[in-house]
Amino acid sequence: MIKVLDKRLVVGLEIGTAKVVTLVGEILPDSMVNIIGFGSYPSRGVDKGGVNDLESVIKCIQRAVDDAEAMADCQISSVYLALSGKHITCQNEIGIVPISEEEVTQEDVDNVVHTAKSVRVCDEHRILHVIPQDYAIDYQEGIKNPLGLSGIRMQAKVHLITCHNDMAKNIVKAVERCGLKVDQLIFAGLATGYAVLTDDERELGVCVVDIGGGTMDIAIYTDGALRHIKVIPYAGKVVTSDIAYAFGTPFHEAEIIKIRYGCALHSIVGKEESIDVPSVGGRPSRSLQRQILAEVIEPRYIELLNLVNDEILRLQAQLHQQGVKNHLAAGVVLTGGGSQIDGLVSCAQKVFNTQVRIGSPLNITGLIGHVQKPYYSTVVGLLHYGKVSHLNNDLEIDRRTSFIAWFRHISSWFRKEFLVYIFSLLII
Repeated sequence: MIKVLDKRLVVGLEIGTAKVVTLVGEILPDSMVNIIGFGSYPSRGVDKGGVNDLESVIKCIQRAVDDAEAMADCQISSVYLALSGKHITCQNEIGIVPISEEEVTQEDVDNVVHTAKSVRVCDEHRILHVIPQDYAIDYQEGIKNPLGLSGIRMQAKVHLITCHNDMAKNIVKAVERCGLKVDQLIFAGLATGYAVLTDDERELGVCVVDIGGGTMDIAIYTDGALRHIKVIPYAGKVVTSDIAYAFGTPFHEAEIIKIRYGCALHSIVGKEESIDVPSVGGRPSRSLQRQILAEVIEPRYIELLNLVNDEILRLQAQLHQQGVKNHLAAGVVLTGGGSQIDGLVSCAQKVFNTQVRIGSPLNITGLIGHVQKPYYSTVVGLLHYGKVSHLNNDLEIDRRTSFIAWFRHISSWFRKEFLVYIFSLLII
């Protein structure tokens, strides 16, 4: 059995309302992620991103991790961990610094980003992510990479994502109680974007919506930059609850019915289609027209999608006032377990009045039969996020190695020159 540290492996862990999933991925030389380990277990003790039963969560994590380790034949020691919940908020900030030399250096970039994030955040909150949007040097705006450019003063616009400190501590505690280290906490909606979006969609403007069991994670991009995130604490579970109460069936049976027979647009369901609905208390099951089921599901999905649309319209109005591109030319990408229902694309197009697609994980190889579904977008996104972190760390190590080698070379040269100088003095 190999350890994660022995190979270029990265591990993602998602602790959701419906499931706990662990993925092990190997970073290939071409930067693709090869999935070699997978573990999934029904979630207990988590609701809408918050831990409400620590011991139950620990057991679920352990089961998912054990299965992934067995499949990948490795020992997992650390994970990239997804975080969601209504406690997660965002804000856009600006930092300004003078350029120290004639042209922008990495130190200047680090300084201006540090200045931008040095703001007060909500009480009991901490900064989770600092994501640069663009830079301006003197009168030139909309710069994506300022390194090497000349100027006097540089400005950076950044997107800050914050989370409640205690909520984050609780979910990290559950992971650490399993003997694992958390490499980094990552907002689930950000991770999802890494898995299902293309660079072109980010440039054109896109909204990605991860419809989970307890929350909907929203991330909106325009002009290649993340502009806004939002967590709505209503999602697939409310649809399941509607089915359970409308037809008097157990909650777990309602979930099965939703997945197998549900439709978000009743007009595309044939009137002759019928399904069996289990009852409670030992009563016999009943036959039900599938169209009636769709008539229960459709209004709830329209309500959920309208909550997302309200958030999009609110942001577009803000960006318009700021003179920032606000049109979502690439439309909306729906993903997550709640997106796997018939008729959702047509239903969503009516709500958003733009193009809509269902997003599945991209740029992966290996066990794609297990994970190339919207259901696993977030945890695959964690692997992509971890891959970028690994590659950045490699670059940093290369820079340090190059600097050390240069310093040693210079030191060696100075020593030789000094010895030559001392020897010449002795001869004289």
